[in-house]
This record gives sequence, C-alpha cells and structure tokens, in this order.
Amino acid sequence: MTGGTSGQSSPAALKPSDFVHLHNHTFHSVLDGLTKINDLVDKVKEFGMEAAAVTDHGTMSGILDYYKTAKKAGIKPILGIETYVAARSRFDRDPAKDKQRFHLTVLAMNNTGFHNLMKLSTQANLEGMYYKPRIDHDLLEELNEGLIVMSGCASGEIGVALKEDDYDRARDIAKLYKSILGDRYYLELQDHGHPKSNTHWDVQAKINEGLIKLSKELDIEMVLTCDGHYLTHDHQDAHEILLCVGTGSYLSDEKRMSLKDFELHLTDPRDIIDHWGEEYPEVIRNTKKVADRCNVEIELGRILIPKYPLPEGENEHSYLLRLTYQGLLQRYNGAAKEEAEKLDPDDIIPQLSDEVRQRAEMELGVMGNMGYEGYFLIVQDFINWGKSQGIVFGPGRGSAAGSIIAYALNITDLDPLKYGLLFERFLNPDRISMPDIDVDIQDTRRDEVIEYCAKKYGEDHVSNIATFGKMFGRMAVRDVARVLEVPYAESDRLAKLVPPPNQGRHIPLSVSVKEDADLRKEYENNPTAKEVLDYAIQLEGTIRSHGVHACGVVIAPDTLVNYIPLEMAQKGVVATQFPMGEVEELGLLKMDFLGLSNLTIINNAMRIIKKVYKEEIDLAHLPLDDKPTYELFQRGDTTGVFQLESAGMKRYLRALKPTHFEDIIAMVALYRPGPMQFIDSFIRRKHGEEPITYLHEGMRNSLENTYGILVYQEQFMQISKEWCGFTGGQADTLRKAVGKKKIDLMKKVKPEFVEGAVKVGGATREMAETFWTQLEEFANYCFNKSHAACYGLIAYWTAYLKAHYPDAFMAALMTSDHDDIDRLAIEITECKHMGLEVLAPDVNQSYVEFGVVPAAKQVRFGMAAVKGVGVGAVEEIIRAREADGPFKSVEDFAKRVSTSKVNRKAWESLVKAGAFDALGDRSDLLFNLDTILAFASKLQKEALSGQVDMFAALGGDKLMPSVELKASPVKYTSKEQLMWERELLGLYISAHPLDNYDAFFEEQTIPLHACTPQIDGQKVSVGGLVSTIRTIVTKAGTKMAFVGIEDKTSEMELIVFPRLYEQLGDSLQQDAVLKVSGTVNARDRDGNMTDEAKVIADEVNIVTDKELNEYQSHGRKMTAPKGRAAVKSKRYPRKNANGAPAVTAAASAKAAPAIIAKPLEKLETVYVKVKNPSDRDLLVSLKKLCSQNPGHNDIIMILGEDKSNAIRLPFRVDAQRNLCAGLAELLGEECVKVK
Repeated sequence: MTGGTSGQSSPAALKPSDFVHLHNHTFHSVLDGLTKINDLVDKVKEFGMEAAAVTDHGTMSGILDYYKTAKKAGIKPILGIETYVAARSRFDRDPAKDKQRFHLTVLAMNNTGFHNLMKLSTQANLEGMYYKPRIDHDLLEELNEGLIVMSGCASGEIGVALKEDDYDRARDIAKLYKSILGDRYYLELQDHGHPKSNTHWDVQAKINEGLIKLSKELDIEMVLTCDGHYLTHDHQDAHEILLCVGTGSYLSDEKRMSLKDFELHLTDPRDIIDHWGEEYPEVIRNTKKVADRCNVEIELGRILIPKYPLPEGENEHSYLLRLTYQGLLQRYNGAAKEEAEKLDPDDIIPQLSDEVRQRAEMELGVMGNMGYEGYFLIVQDFINWGKSQGIVFGPGRGSAAGSIIAYALNITDLDPLKYGLLFERFLNPDRISMPDIDVDIQDTRRDEVIEYCAKKYGEDHVSNIATFGKMFGRMAVRDVARVLEVPYAESDRLAKLVPPPNQGRHIPLSVSVKEDADLRKEYENNPTAKEVLDYAIQLEGTIRSHGVHACGVVIAPDTLVNYIPLEMAQKGVVATQFPMGEVEELGLLKMDFLGLSNLTIINNAMRIIKKVYKEEIDLAHLPLDDKPTYELFQRGDTTGVFQLESAGMKRYLRALKPTHFEDIIAMVALYRPGPMQFIDSFIRRKHGEEPITYLHEGMRNSLENTYGILVYQEQFMQISKEWCGFTGGQADTLRKAVGKKKIDLMKKVKPEFVEGAVKVGGATREMAETFWTQLEEFANYCFNKSHAACYGLIAYWTAYLKAHYPDAFMAALMTSDHDDIDRLAIEITECKHMGLEVLAPDVNQSYVEFGVVPAAKQVRFGMAAVKGVGVGAVEEIIRAREADGPFKSVEDFAKRVSTSKVNRKAWESLVKAGAFDALGDRSDLLFNLDTILAFASKLQKEALSGQVDMFAALGGDKLMPSVELKASPVKYTSKEQLMWERELLGLYISAHPLDNYDAFFEEQTIPLHACTPQIDGQKVSVGGLVSTIRTIVTKAGTKMAFVGIEDKTSEMELIVFPRLYEQLGDSLQQDAVLKVSGTVNARDRDGNMTDEAKVIADEVNIVTDKELNEYQSHGRKMTAPKGRAAVKSKRYPRKNANGAPAVTAAASAKAAPAIIAKPLEKLETVYVKVKNPSDRDLLVSLKKLCSQNPGHNDIIMILGEDKSNAIRLPFRVDAQRNLCAGLAELLGEECVKVK
C-alpha cells in the first residue's frame, strides 16, 4: 500500500478471518509470555479466525507443539520468531556498545524459510549470545531466502529511531531491509497506538505515524499486529506478576519493568476491524496476505538414522548379519571371539540350536523390514568401543533386553531365551516405531561416549536435548507470594499446603483448591491466600527455565540444524530447542545415555581388586548361581547393593531367602507401590506355605517362575500368545491397550482375547472374561520384566563384589558417596557390621579415594574426602610420596610438598582430621603450623634459586635448614578432636562422643533404629547427640523445634512443641547429649501411615558429664515396645475410575484369606499414692527412682486421700520387682498397686 484511504474498503466488508495475528508470544517466551499453546489455538478458533503466528522471543522451542496443535484444530500455523538484532555485529560484546539490542519479527514463508529460520535461531544462540541470542544484518542477508520479515515492536530498530525522532535513520534501516528482502519486508503497525485502543500509548502512536510515512515514501506495505503476550485482558495482572518473577522485582516496585500501560493480549478481530477498517483496511488484509504466503509443512514420523560407516564390501544388512551370528556363536556355543570372527554366517548358522536360530531369524527379519539395521550397528559400535576402553556399561535397560540380537552384539548382557524376555515388548512387528535402547554408563565417563559419537558422526550431528523447567504448584505459589511481598513464613506455610505430585504427576492448583480440604479452607477464608492462589493458578505450567535432559542425546544423519534448532544451554552445552518427545516425533535418533553412579562404584571396585588382589573381574561371565552372593541376599546384608538396600527390601529378602536369579528379578519388580501387596504371598508360595494355583492350566508355563503370581507385562503377553493364539505383535498391542488404559483399543482387543482363550486355550468364556477383568487391574502394577532383569543383574553384580571383595566394594562405595555425610555414616556402620575397620586419613597411606589395606580387613579414608583438601592437593602429596618414599617427619613433608598446591587450609584440615597423627601430636602441629609453613615456603623458594643445592653440595643433609617444633602449652581435648573429625570428615572415625554412654543408653533408652512405623503411637525413651536444630514460628507466634539426634548407629527427628521448647531455652544446643521421653509418630497430617517415624517429645533431659559419672549401671537393657498403639486414623481407600473402591485379586489364584492381627497384650499400670503432696523431697526421690527403671508401663500418682485427684505421669516405668520394692520402701506398701 502507499497510504490508506477510507474509500477503498469499509469495515463492514471485513470479516474476522480477514485478520491474522502475526505477532504472538506463548509461554515459551520464558517469563515474558503467559499464553499456553492450546489456549491460543482455541481462542483463535473461537474468534472465527483461520490462521495465527507464534513468534516467541529468541527461541523456536514452542514451534513444533504449536504446529501440531494448530493443524489438529484446523488452524493454519504461521511459524516465526521475534529475534534480537545486535547493535553492531553478533560477535561484538563490548558492554559500552553492545548491551542494546533490537527486536525483529521473522516468519517462515516456506520449507526453505523454515530451515533458514532454524539456522538463524541456532546461530543467534551459538554465536550471538550476549544476554540474549542475537542475529545481525549479515546473517539475515545470508539466510533471507524463504523468510518474511516485519519491522517489529517499539523496541525494533525502526521503532527506536522513530521514538528518538530520527526519521532519517529509520528510513535508512527500512531501505536496508527492503534491499535484502524486497516485497517480503513489511512495516509493523501495532494496535495499542490507535486512538480507539483501550490503552492507547502515545509512543506507539508516534511510531505508527512514522511507519505510515515510511510506507508511502518507500512503497513498503504495512501489516497490523497486537504483540500478544497473554490471552485476554483478564490475564494482564498475572502477566505483570510473571514479569516480576523474570526480573526479580516486587509488584510494588515503581521502577520495575511493566507492560501494563497498554494491552498486549490476543485482541478480538472485530475490535481490530473497528479500529482500523475504516481508514487503513489494507493493514488488516495484508495480515491475511502474509498468512497466505506462508506455507510450511513439517514431516513427522520419518526414520532419520545416521549412516553407519561400513567395512568395504558390506551393506547394513550383511554386516549386521555377520556381527549377529558371530556374537551368537560366542554367547551360546562358547566360541572364542577370534574364532568366531573368522567364520561367515553360513558357517555359523548350522552350529546354533533351533531355538536360537529361529529367534535370530525372526528379529533380523523385523529389523530389516523396519529399516533399523543401521540403528543396531550404531549402538553396538559405541558400546563395544566403550567396553574396549574399560568403561562399565549396564547390562541393558528397558525392553531392549528382550532382543537376542542386542544380546549377541553385547548391547545387553542377559539371555532373553533363558529369562523369557520378549522381542515384541521391544519392537512390535505390527507397527513401525523408533526403537529405544537406553544405555546405562558409569557416570564419570558418560561424556567420553558422547564425544566418541560426535567425532564419529560429526560434531554438528550430535547434541544434548533440552528440557523445560515449569512453574508447578508449590513453586508457582512461592514465586507469586514473593512478588506480592507475602512474609516468607506465610508463603512457606501456604506452599506446603499444596498437595505434592501424585505418583510423579502434578495435580493442577485449580483442582487442589477444590478437592484438598486444607487448601480449600485457606482459599475460602484467607484473602491473601486467595490472591496468591488465583495468580498461581494462572501462572502454573509456564516455562521458568531451559535445562539439559539428564541422559538424552540426539544423533542426526546430516547437520543437525537442518532438522532442529539448537541453543546454548547450561554450562556451555549445546542442546536442541525442542524437548525429547518432539525430537522423537521428527524421527531423529534419540539415545538415552544415563550416567549411573553404581556402575562407577563397580568400576572402582574392580580397579581396586585388580590392583590389590591381582584379579580381573569379567562382569559378563559372572556365575549367576554364586552361593556366597545368595547368602548375602538371604541375610539382607544389602547396604550399598543397587535397588535392594531399603529397610523394607532387606526385610523381604530375609523372608524370601532368594536361591536363584529369577527371585531377584521378581523382587525388583514387586517392591513398588501397588504390587508390594503380593510380596507376602510370593514369599509364602516359594516356601510351600501357600498353594500355587492357576486360573487355568494353560497359564502354568507363563507363571510358574513367579509361583503363579502375575508380576510382569511379558507374562500376560506370553499368556495371550499361548492361551489365546495371539501373534507377538497382537500381544504387544494388548499390553499397550491395557497398560495405558486405551479404551478404544481395549474394546477392539477384548473380543479377540476372549475368543482366542475359548478356541485356542480351551477356557470357558466366563473364565476368559474373569481373567480379562483381573488383567485390567493388574495392568496398573505389572512391570517390564526386561527392565527388572537388567536392574536385577546390576544388583547381582554389586552383591557379588560385596560378598567376595567386601573391603574393595566398601572403599569404592564410600568414594562414590564421599560428599554425602549421611550415606558415609551408614556405610561406615556397615563396615563395622562386616568386620571391616575404617581408618582415618594418613599422609603416608591414603590416596585421593578410599583405599584398601591388603589382607588386613581395613579401609583407609581418602584424603580428598577431607573438607578443605582438594584433589590437586592430594595429588601433590601422592606425587612427593611416590617420588621419594614415605614422609619420615612433618619437616620432611614440609620440604617435599609444594606449599602452593597444599596451602594452609589443606594443612590445617589434614592435621585436624588425623592425617599427620603418625608424625606428630595434633595440638603441637597446630601450635607450630605457621612456623612449619614459613619454613616450607622459605625452603622451596631457596630451592628455586639454587641455594638448597649449594647446602647439599657442601655437607649434605647436615647443613640443610631445619625447623624446631615447640610443645603446645594447651592440649586439645579428645572431645574437641572428635568434633574436628565430624566437621572435616562428616563423621567420627577415631572414636565416638557417645562411647562412654553405652551402658546409660542401653538401660535408659531404646536405640533410635528401633523407632519404626511398626511402633507408631507407643511411648518410648530415646537418647543421642543433637546433630541439627531447626526452629519455626507457629501461627500463634511461638517457637517450636525439629531436632535431629543421632546415636552410634542411627538418627531421627524429634518434634519439640512450643511449651517444652520454652522450658528448655538455651540448653538445647548442637552436640548436647539428650535423653527424651515421648511418643512415636509415623503419620502424616491426614493420619495416614508413612515410612518414617519421629518422636514427639514429652520430656527432654540434658545428660551432663556429672550425671553420667554418677550413674550406676544395673545391667538390664531396655526393650522396645512391639506393635502399634491403638490409634484412630483416617482411611482413604484407593478408588477405581468410576469412583468406587477398587478391588484387587490375584490373576492366577483366589484372594488369600485375610490375616487378622492378634490384639496387643494389655500392659499393667502402676498406681502410687502420695499422702503428703507438699513433701518436695519425697517427690524428687520418686521421680529419681522412676527414671532409674524406665519401661512401658503407665504410672498414675494419686495425691492425698482424695482418689479423684490423680495424675498420669509423663513417663513410663518398668513395673518389676525392683521398682515396686523401692516404691514400697519410699511410700509404704499400702500406697503401691500394680494392676
């Protein structure tokens, strides 16, 4: 257009579909856009519009999601970006000149344009990042083909020039863009500059006037946009909150970034027509014209696997065939690798069993038909390369273990035939979908594998995959509360009222405020809470940040940017802009490289074993029937054993007494919410205490390994094949239909299942219907056996190492957990349980990591585990030690170890941690530390200048400088030295502060580990050392405390309510020794049982050194109560989809009879009468006598002759002869009764 005239068109002739929103931000404009993509599409459709664009700030991360959503809704998707343009070049980063950047709206006109848009966005992120990802004019000129460009908002180059009244500069910029783009360049008017706009902005009006003038002068057409950042006017305030979250501002800040002066929502096209249709109808029609010019088609579901570099004369099929059969000969016939590699497949096939040959032929046929042969070659290549480099890989993960080809190629290490693992669970022959092989790698060497792939297939072919950190429930509440300046305590309380995710799925706040009673009450009665929650509901689900997927890596057949835009993620890592699911939808090869610390532990243990015991461990050939390993499982000694170290799992292992590997696989699968209810029956059936029955004999083959209990998905797939005559593909379709509750698919599959069971399995229709009903329930619980088997094998590996090389395994385990104090404490306790001594660090014996003292059943602390001592310092100590032998004295150490690498902090930490104990007294060394360091520094400087060489030449060591250590005038106590160990090592090594309290605590308290949920509601006495104190202020404004205490083996939390906390005052401090009487509580706020027990304190006594010294031991240990107290609790039965309580039944047997617990034996109560309640000395003596006889019996004190004046004392006693005799002597026999 050359300038609008009112006569060209009338508003009445324009319809909503004549206008297209070409400038819209979604929540992918991080902390700037609020609109969800589904909502945007729905609103566009509601307005009667036919197309819309998405142009997020500096990213294309929402493009694919928008493309799919819009296409599905019948809306034409216009794909774009609001990019940032550098003030100079995208490579310039001068703070004085390059902080300013301009906005520019860019749309993809066709597929070429879409590819250029991806390149533009990628290079802005990888080359132009300076606060924001920036392009420059050169890059736009290079990649302009297929792009439509609009001049942008008020922050665009032309907008800024017109704002600053520099029309000439604006005209030059417009000319430049027109010279590059021709008729693909448009000037962008914005609606909030129109006088009729509800929030008319004079600055935009001024820009619009300038743009109209430029349009006439330069013959550049104009379009109209609304710069939508949120959906409707009702979201404007929530958008302001979002901006405050992004800029770290309060809503009340007057100088904060704000966009409230004008509306930036998805404006109704009727309003647009009303504003502009009379005078400038072309700016409306031009939006439709631009939309009509834009036609991008993104092809989804392709197979984009890189080409594997093949040996000469081979194709993918022939080479995979060769490697597979050579591998099968090694795996099943025990052939040597060198022998197998000499043979062709035709020579090998006759040597294989029918079962192996048929399975291999079937799998190879499916892979060939699906085009996945190259995929398997790529995976086996990097895994076998890694193994050749000494990198430990897991035996497989997920359904890939069901492939015999994966087993032959060393991708997995479990025989799928032996363990009944199904190929169809991995690749369904009836539907083409990308295979998914997840790879576990020792976490310290994961990057090496990724680097190998990058070098092999091209650096620009490989990338990490992005994830989006979203603002869910509690985080949204905290963010909004901070912006609204709600006090932290109130904000924290409100956030904690938000229900946590249910089985990993977030519950929307909009649901929680209706369904959660506590949150609903707060919402309805607290105006502040209502305001916070209303805003949080609108913000929930918005993207807060971009991250990097923990294990996802994509490998493309060509330069990656031809398929997907890239960005610079955390710590300089390149990642895709699209998340994992969308990478897969494009058909790109996505690999899960999961770094697993347990594999690093295994690797470190094997390295120690090789070094100390000169033995090589071959994980792939460990016997799976090793007796010492199963004895370890049967004892439940599984601390540090992968997947099997929880208290509950140990208890079940002791009851199960596993005897073969199938038992371990089953426990991995069963020990989860849901199937856990079948563990007791599984155990009873294994030991013959419950009959093993089957719904139908045709199920025996599938269920006999799990004693007739349906545990795995593969089992009901196998049942469908054998009992119903299903093909492998049909069986997997059944798994997907039932497991994912796909109703339409279930309706289709059920008749086939029932009919097949009747015809093939010989079952009655009623029996088949019964099994189907039970199957629907069991699908919630059934686990992938391939995955359970793989993780069961890692568990077996770790258990094998622990059983045969306990010192090496524990050293490797503690090295892995050296920075986790809680884990280290558990592991050191486990060492003691195993008969291993854990030694303090020693400058002459320790290494960087924990080490083993050969044949001594000792593990030595690694020096790098000492706080304040870095790896570099330890390496310098080891270098000096290996160069000239052990250090003979502190002076010798000072001479040989560089002070620049081992600084004062490291010296002090090593001295305090006991690493110099063999060379000197800690107190003396600390007293002389400055002198030692000055001597070392002087000597090393002289060495550099050659003076020390002169001393040596003249008279050897006798003339060498030396240092004289003086005795410390004050010696540190053993208690102080233990506190150093706690501070620097995280725990006590040489001794424990409670060593002198053994008798006292054994007789006066029960161990902390005995306070379990099984004794919920019982009164107990416990004791220990205060490790942490956390205080909070209650609603009433009083203080209460959560106190962490520990004894020599365990730890737990005490809850000290305000009245008791006030009485204790300052006496409650860290490292104080306490004796506490209270009630075990293992319930949440709804009264439901949890797996963690705490003690609600009734009485807290500080145990002083004086009291300990005066204590006379009587030799009777206090025993823990048994069974829960009768506590009334809320019950929330699990419900099915219809809202009715769910009923579970074993798929293969009748429900086991209910087990009714015997009622607890009622404990007797001690009654004492105190005739003269004012006799203070008598009352003190009574309390002292009771405290010497703690137990489980209540004691009631009757004051005076009036029986109605009775008090239940706040502690319990042991109602045996000693106490009764003492009470009778104190009060008189007639005043003591036990009943």
